[in-house]
Order: sequence, then structure tokens, then C-alpha cells
Amino acid sequence: MRAACRLLAGALALALAACSSGPDRPKPKPFEAIAAPIAGKQVWSQRIGSIDFPLAVAVREGVFTVAGSDGTVAAFQADTGREVWRASVDGRIVAGVGSDGRFAAVVTREGELVVLDGGKLLWRKPVGTKVVTAPLVAGERIFVLGVDRRVIAWDALDGRKLWQQQRPGEPLTLAQGGVLAAFKNTLLVGQGPRLAGLDPLNGSVRWEVPVASPRGTNEVERLADLVAPLLRQGDSVCVRAFQSAVGCVNAERGNLQWSKNVGGTEGIAGTEQVVIGADASDRITAWRTASGEVAWSSESLLYRNLGAPQVAGPTAVFVDGEGTVHWLSLDKGEPLLRLTTDGSAPAAAPAVSGTTLLVTTRNGGLYAFRPE
Repeated sequence: MRAACRLLAGALALALAACSSGPDRPKPKPFEAIAAPIAGKQVWSQRIGSIDFPLAVAVREGVFTVAGSDGTVAAFQADTGREVWRASVDGRIVAGVGSDGRFAAVVTREGELVVLDGGKLLWRKPVGTKVVTAPLVAGERIFVLGVDRRVIAWDALDGRKLWQQQRPGEPLTLAQGGVLAAFKNTLLVGQGPRLAGLDPLNGSVRWEVPVASPRGTNEVERLADLVAPLLRQGDSVCVRAFQSAVGCVNAERGNLQWSKNVGGTEGIAGTEQVVIGADASDRITAWRTASGEVAWSSESLLYRNLGAPQVAGPTAVFVDGEGTVHWLSLDKGEPLLRLTTDGSAPAAAPAVSGTTLLVTTRNGGLYAFRPE
């Protein structure tokens, strides 16, 4: 139930009861010996303030942009770790970072959307709703998804509000990053267990596809919000519905390609061939992207509190709750490499730029690795 407790206001007593009544989590499975290891090493490290919100690392043009809870936003060269710029938004950050390489956007605890241009404050505006999902910066627009399902668009240059689309909210929602992404000329938005395609110019709904059918006897068990990160491959967009399913949608046509009932609370990653994700017990599964058939599964990291994965070359990368980074083969799920960070849990899914993989930790560590 570790991630099922990431809940926001509404039916709070029910949420607390559910979180406190779950059985103790089994001890982690001992690490397997690595039969055919690959070489790899840490190539640089940096620090930022501690991170207690669902961080999304922005990757653009060879630069990683990150943020700390204390209001720090910083950009680093992916290959060398050189600091490009560092700024403070004068407020604690609860959602971010969105960036297109020029503009960087975060949301503060005070409910302000703050936009930086090259590391310099450009504008700040009140959002009017609670936000936990990183803003999306695309086409000189800033898009924000509220926990009440509200989607708001601003002009990136002057902060002028362009449109707002309000959908029915739920009594209970996740304090976990949701789905907000671009696909060609369509804005992809998670609306509970449904993936919606919106017109980015006016917010009108072009299509909507249910990825999961919520089940359960109470509101906590029926939570099935789509969670980040997602996978985009060609016209397919694959995503996890919290504790319910993993599925792929044809975002060009707006129809469901496949959906598999499977538990799990973190986002997914993958390639044209496979979709990778871990369930609530940290059993890792690879589904074939085209059909949803299981390609392989691995129990090598059971009960290790895995974060969302990333794909780096021919490997799937997971970071566990103690900050250990695990590289697994994409074709069979065999362990290939383990490297350590600072002992704290991951703050975001690993990010990749070129051959550099960045791991961010709750303690504020930034660790760049490069397999050889």
C-alpha cells in the first residue's frame, strides 16, 4: 500500500484506515548474482535541495532541468554535469519541472504557476487549483493539470490565460504525477482512468479512451488515475492506471489497442518492442508493445520499493527505495549492473540524455551514470 497512501483531501479517514490496515511488507528478496555483468560508472554528481514532491526531470537539448522543494530550479549539462543556471522561485515547489529548453515551469505550494526564461523569472500567476503534476511546456504554451481534473493553458511569453477546461472531479485523488503530454497536435491528459486527447488551441475534447475499469468496495480501491511517466512509440501511447491496469492507446485514432489488468502504482517505460513496469510487489513485467502479451517477468527485485523505470539502450533501469540503481536486460530481464547513490529513495523516474542516465534522490542528490 506504499503508494496507495499518496492521497489528497476527500474521504481522508477512509484513506488512512486503508493505509493503516494493510499487512507488513515482506522483506526484500536478496540480490541475485550477476552472471554476465556490463561495465558502468558514475560520471558526475550534483546536489539540489531535498525533494518531497513528485518531480519530473525535464530533458531538452542535452540539458537536465530539475527542482528542489525549497524553490530551487536548476539546469545541468547532461554530459558533464556543468551547471547551466540556477534560480529560486521564492516559494516551496509542489509540481515541476516542465521545460521546452527555453521556458521552465513549476507550481508552488502557494498555488502559483512560475515560469522562467533561461533561468530568469518571466512571470507568475495563481492557478486556482491544487497541482501535483509537472506543467507541460509546448508550442509557446504552458499547460497545467489540476487534481480536480481541470486543465488550464497559458501563453508562455506573457502569462495570458488562453483557456480552461473543467471535468467532473473525484472525491479522492492521488498526490502523484498524472498524465499530461503532447502527441503531434494533440494534448494528452489523464482524466481518472481515461486518456483524453484535447485540442491544445481551445481545450475541446477530440477523443477519450478508458484504459482501466475501476474495481473495489471503497473509493481507495477504486482509484485508477493514470500516472506518469508514460511511453510514446509511433502512434501508440502506453500508460499505467494506478493499481488497476497497463494499456496502450492509438493516439492518432483515439482507440484502445490493449489493456491488461495488473496491480502497480508507478509509471512505465519501454521501446517499440516492449512495455516495462513493476507491480505492487515489485515483480517486473515486460509486455509486447503491439499486443500486450507478456514477453517476460522477473522477481529479482521483489519488495524493494521500486520507482518508475527508464530504458537506456538495451537495458531497463529501476531505482529501489535505498537508492540502488539496477540495470536489467530488455530481452530477458536479467540483472546486468548495480550502482549506488546516497541511500535515499528516487524522487523521479531516471532521465536519459544521449548516453547519460540521471538519477535524482529524495535527499537532493543528482547522480549521472554511463554504462560502458
